[in-house]
Amino acid sequence: MPRPSSEISRRALMTGVSALAVAEGVLSPTDASAAPAAPSVSVGPGDARYAELATGVNKRWAATPEAIRLVASTEQVVQAVTEAVRARKRVSVRSGGHCYADFVHHPDTDVIIDTSALNGIAYDPARNAFAIGAGAQLGQIYEALYKEWGVTIPGGACLTVGIGGHASGGGFGPLTRRFGLVADHIEAVEMVVVDASGRVRTVVASRAPSDPHRDLWWATAGGGGGSFGVITRYWFRSPAATGTTPGLQLPAPPREVLVSLTEIPWSRLDAPSMARLVRNFCAWHVDNGATSSPFISLSGYLLMRQGATGGAALFTQVDGTDPDADRLLADYAAALTAGTGLTASFPSRRVPWLASTKLLGTSSPVLLYDHTLRSAVKTAWLKGSFTDAQLAVMYRHLTRTDYSNPNAVISLNGGGGRTNDTAPDATAVPHRDAALIALYENFWIDRREDDKHLAWLRDLYRESFQDTGGVPVPNDLTGGCYINDPDPDLSDPAWNTSGVPWHTLYWRANYARLQQVKARWDPTDFFRHSQSIRLP
Repeated sequence: MPRPSSEISRRALMTGVSALAVAEGVLSPTDASAAPAAPSVSVGPGDARYAELATGVNKRWAATPEAIRLVASTEQVVQAVTEAVRARKRVSVRSGGHCYADFVHHPDTDVIIDTSALNGIAYDPARNAFAIGAGAQLGQIYEALYKEWGVTIPGGACLTVGIGGHASGGGFGPLTRRFGLVADHIEAVEMVVVDASGRVRTVVASRAPSDPHRDLWWATAGGGGGSFGVITRYWFRSPAATGTTPGLQLPAPPREVLVSLTEIPWSRLDAPSMARLVRNFCAWHVDNGATSSPFISLSGYLLMRQGATGGAALFTQVDGTDPDADRLLADYAAALTAGTGLTASFPSRRVPWLASTKLLGTSSPVLLYDHTLRSAVKTAWLKGSFTDAQLAVMYRHLTRTDYSNPNAVISLNGGGGRTNDTAPDATAVPHRDAALIALYENFWIDRREDDKHLAWLRDLYRESFQDTGGVPVPNDLTGGCYINDPDPDLSDPAWNTSGVPWHTLYWRANYARLQQVKARWDPTDFFRHSQSIRLP
């Protein structure tokens, strides 16, 4: 029988910015720094803080920059970028520091611009939108928006992720089926850019059809970070919002949620029952992917841990104010366990919504290792279920006895819903036809074990998609990969033998348009990393 867990965790499932309105358009360097800005804090190699600030959460990647600039205002960003342009220094940009790849922390970085102090959160009546600094973390945002205005954004569960990168890559979480991606709620973005002559400017681009800079807004809503400039703040407002009441400009989360975490050890799952459980999970999300589904307020995750102490964990969240919440959870449990031999009962409890974000986002044992954590991830957008061959590969690698790591996981995250009501070219996010997303993740601590843990992940992924060159190429079954969980191997022909380039896996047909935006707003390729948008 599945055993209930007493705690629910994300990984167990495995100032700065002023809120005053800025006129749409481009501010010249003179305008942007009309009042002399206090200098930003600059941390160099001789500073005691340097070693910690020269890397992020993922310790696989580290840089040796000449300086880390801790900026606390848009003017300080302009100043830092201007100095880097004049000195011909290469910059990278950090918000929360949760990057799986070397986009920020790489050997060629001369200056890291750290926007974590740009964390202001306020309502801007001039835009009828919420102004949020690029360095604000998800936990701060959820708490501020909900306590002050009773609203939220449908973001992820890890509370220390910075909004700068999270929103620019799409951003999804437990409320996404109901309310869409975080990127779908971007009303406008403020960004520091560099033109062809090296002039540093501050741009505000919005989704208003009349905005001459709308293309930059479009690219920011899903094009990923680090390709066009330094994002300093966003304004968030739902596309269908009306009026001027702050509490009506973003989604209101449920007052309480019904949450369930059921764990199933490998001793209760053999290859056929695990395969049936995964098929059921995928089929349920295909069948209930429309916003008209009575299950639209239900969010489900299936995580499978590697090794003898692992197994499967099913996390479910339902709007607790729905009078049918208990029945919806029971019906979901019955659908997922059908034909598996498992008991169709998911123990649950009701939790206030804001408390649930903290419970899910902070109780992870993996987070205890944030200062030493090393990690890698691979992703696949799925339009349906896995094949029999893929399920066999999955089970074999999860139950291997020659390798053991309970923090090596496959996580299936339910999608569809409001996300798929948006056209694939309405924002830079093209994956509007997926029912769910699969994350293949591995976490470890010892750098001497890098090869071992990467080998498990790479073998699992390549064998899972061996019929399409080792990657989930866009076709009738799969839709590519997720830029917010970047994978350097997609650029390596040793691991991607499909002939489909990494940028097609991330952006499909939207890439050519992203290149045109790049040419307009970053014509010298000043802002770049290993998988940034390339100039056309």
